Amino acid sequence: MIPEYVARLRALVGPDHGLWLPGVTAVVLDEGQVLLHRRSDTGEWSILSGILDPGEEPAAGVVREVLEETGIRVVVERLAGVTVSPQVVHPNGDRAQYLELVFACRPDGPGQVARVADDESLEVDWFPADALPPMRERTRGLLMIGLADRERAWFRQA
Repeated sequence: MIPEYVARLRALVGPDHGLWLPGVTAVVLDEGQVLLHRRSDTGEWSILSGILDPGEEPAAGVVREVLEETGIRVVVERLAGVTVSPQVVHPNGDRAQYLELVFACRPDGPGQVARVADDESLEVDWFPADALPPMRERTRGLLMIGLADRERAWFRQA
């Protein structure tokens, strides 16, 4: 789903202008299992992510995204990494590049059932961290950033 403010920007600049957008990514881990979804736009397995709303705190945004996409309430444990995506051409032709904030998260309590909760996912499931489904190498890299046991956030040195 395209956020309303992005749709308004697109109406002004068109799809060919690459927008610079703030994104959040959740690596949700529960007892060695990682929460993933199969994206409706590409059909690929991926970690959960989305665009921040204007003025939204990043940790609140990642919690919102996971809940909207999977029905799972999470607790953010730490900022795991900061990256910049390559330029992306979305299936609708829109171009964008993302400042990606990768958060390590865990479910907020037991007994929650992951489910497809919006139109952005075809499937939602938990996978053992050492037996992941096929996914893009870049997505796997972001996942590894979130799973790494570091005290400080990872970022590419200048």
